[in-house]
Amino acid sequence: MPSAEERLRALRAAIAACRVCRDDPHGRSHRLPHEPRPVAVLSATARILIAGQAPGLRVHESGLPFNDASGDRLRHWLAVDRDTFYDARNFAIVPMGFCFPGYDRHGSDLPPRAECAPLWRQRVMDAMPQVELVLAVGHYAQRWHLGADCPKSMTETVRDWRRYVTRNSGTPVLPMPHPSWRNTGWLRKHPWFEAEMIPFLRACVEALIR
Repeated sequence: MPSAEERLRALRAAIAACRVCRDDPHGRSHRLPHEPRPVAVLSATARILIAGQAPGLRVHESGLPFNDASGDRLRHWLAVDRDTFYDARNFAIVPMGFCFPGYDRHGSDLPPRAECAPLWRQRVMDAMPQVELVLAVGHYAQRWHLGADCPKSMTETVRDWRRYVTRNSGTPVLPMPHPSWRNTGWLRKHPWFEAEMIPFLRACVEALIR
């Protein structure tokens, strides 16, 4: 029987070869307009999964998740340096959409491609049973990982973080806003996030990557 790492290696290769959003898009009127470059860090040992949205252009170009200003803010929230963050023994980093979805007419990133999560998400989760905490970054990740328990508003979801991280069934989920600079106004408007949730998050990270 293949080992956990061998199964993950095969899954990584399959994800890297995926071209569905370019060649056979499902439920979309347009194909991905550029060559896909799936970005995901799967791990057989990490106890924390960072579930983001989809890579931005800089991440698409580098192949390194959260390799931008939003990553700097996320690492500050976690209180870890880059070496710790990119060590797959510490964190699995798997966005809801593996490829940069492109820009809308206003120059903002489009949502994660609709094809990606139905095809890959459950397979990824099944391959990493050791995960003890999911950091659900943004509403797309929260909707998948919380399911019917997820309110319509990202603010409502994050505000109720204690309920999700202490619920009795399933892997604990800690819902978080996206660390993008676009959310700076949201952070100023909701100071409880950094005052109450960030200390809890840092304590969890310290315990789970020790």
